[in-house]
Amino acid sequence: MKAITTNSYGGPEVLTYSEQPDPKVAPDSVLIRVKAAGVNPVDWKIVAGHLDGLMYVHFPLVPGWDVAGVVEEVGVDATEYAVGDEVMGYVRKDEVQHGTFAELVAAPVRTLARKPAAFSWQQAAGLPLAGLTAYQSLKRARVREDDLVLVHAAAGGVGSLAVQIAVAEGARVIGTASERNHEFLRSLGAEPVTYGDGLAERVRALAPQGVDAAMDFVGGGAVEVSQELLKDRGRVVSITDGEVRAKGGHMVWVRPDAADLSALGILADAGKLAVPIDTVLPLRDAAEAFRLSMAGRARGKIILEV
Repeated sequence: MKAITTNSYGGPEVLTYSEQPDPKVAPDSVLIRVKAAGVNPVDWKIVAGHLDGLMYVHFPLVPGWDVAGVVEEVGVDATEYAVGDEVMGYVRKDEVQHGTFAELVAAPVRTLARKPAAFSWQQAAGLPLAGLTAYQSLKRARVREDDLVLVHAAAGGVGSLAVQIAVAEGARVIGTASERNHEFLRSLGAEPVTYGDGLAERVRALAPQGVDAAMDFVGGGAVEVSQELLKDRGRVVSITDGEVRAKGGHMVWVRPDAADLSALGILADAGKLAVPIDTVLPLRDAAEAFRLSMAGRARGKIILEV
């Protein structure tokens, strides 16, 4: 199979488009013929060596955790799927080596769900990691109908999905973003406020009684601002602030979860969840996809088409 690989840590320049052995299919896994793979900031951070102290990484490394494709082979105990099924997945395994930037990927069934019929391959590939991060963050904060939720970086890849999920749950959402993204947030059902100095006062103008829950998808003091506004200071979740638990909140490191991913698929098919796509590139251009992701200016997902 063709795959994107690297034999060492480094920047986008270490990535090569190469021939690799087809993956072995474990008993609880299926072999997926990849249609598209989503690019996330964690992918280039792994290649750069930033997660070396956290996860075992082996070379040659095929990056990528997000995937959408068709089941081509079924492991002897992977009874959940059959050949020909269309699936999507957040294929994070215990150790990092055999990722999704390839023509074929072997994926444990615990990492997969059925592809939403309403989604293109590109949209399905862009949903799993960001969607699960948003979904699991909202669950950790116990967000429910009629809650008022503050979402920091609400126009970003994770934040925009969190807004849509919270709105679908019946919550009211205030989202922080630059002014150029305010109309986008309104289209998702959120009330936008501009981030930066004076944020707490701007939120209070919309929510004089405070907020019920807060999602920090940006860092930089968002937890502290949130706790000024929260009725219960413990209902703040962060994916960026390593000290959030010491401050009384919750840290989320997204987990593969088939049930959660299926729930996102149901929202997608109900027309309550959309995945905006910024750029679609062929697999061989993974280095350019990394450069676009590193620049931080994409509004929507960056996708590799296989």
